[in-house]
Amino acid sequence: MVNTKVTLCGVELDNPVIPASGTFGYGYEFAEFYDINKLGAFSFKGTTKEPRFGNPTPRIAECTAGMINSVGLQNPGVDKVIEEELPKLKKVYDKKVMANVSGFSVEEYAYVSARLDKCGQVGWIEVNVSCPNVHGGGMSFGTSEKAAAEVTRAVKSVTEKPVLIKLSPNVTDIVSIAKACEQAGADGISLINTLLGMRIDIKTRKPVISNVLGGFSGPAVFPVALGMVYRVAKAVKIPVVGVGGVSTAENVLEMMPAGATAVQTGAVNLVNPYASSEIVDGLPVAMKKYNIDSLSSIIGGC
Repeated sequence: MVNTKVTLCGVELDNPVIPASGTFGYGYEFAEFYDINKLGAFSFKGTTKEPRFGNPTPRIAECTAGMINSVGLQNPGVDKVIEEELPKLKKVYDKKVMANVSGFSVEEYAYVSARLDKCGQVGWIEVNVSCPNVHGGGMSFGTSEKAAAEVTRAVKSVTEKPVLIKLSPNVTDIVSIAKACEQAGADGISLINTLLGMRIDIKTRKPVISNVLGGFSGPAVFPVALGMVYRVAKAVKIPVVGVGGVSTAENVLEMMPAGATAVQTGAVNLVNPYASSEIVDGLPVAMKKYNIDSLSSIIGGC
């Protein structure tokens, strides 16, 4: 029998499959389709201090082998997440969940993280310094070594939970930013967030998305994500979570030799709500096909 277990920042997972933030809601929505406890974990919707309505519509544009989104961190705010969303989740999910945190100042990142630190359901805090869909926050912190390190230190000072920093591919040198986060105390790195992209309606000759630019994700970005995971994993000593274009069990097996300890699934969840479940089911089959006895044994083997 094959062994799909991995350990992420000291927490053992039954398998490395983690639906990514923004593609899986607060989890209980997907529990209507299958038992979400079969997942390794999942990262819930990006959460800010105050409620956010998000960006104006249209927010979604289809494109070849992917999609562009500009949701803009729509969420009910951290208080409602703690008071309403996590209790709903607890009824259908008995594992640790990854809390995705965003903010518009270092103080806001720290505030939200401190609130979530008190939640027993939360196993990791994933700090989003890479969202391309908000102005004055998100990605502005992830494009600078100094700013990313400052956010890392602030969050680490208010939580005892493992902290993963989610990085943007829309930078010149993602490796230097990852190393700065590691030096500032990060326990892990998640990468990549979405690439910047746009679509234009030929009939109107105007952008399809109201916000003009959005985050490009889907199978087309997988090679970019894989390359960045490989480069960062070679440069840091902390775990890396691979994200970007993952849609099959084979993609997971490709991410792990590049250096990923766990692998997040994103846009595929929006296309097929059963996708992450199917990937979990497909892992043992794919492992046998490629003569892999244990997933932990192939991490960083490339």
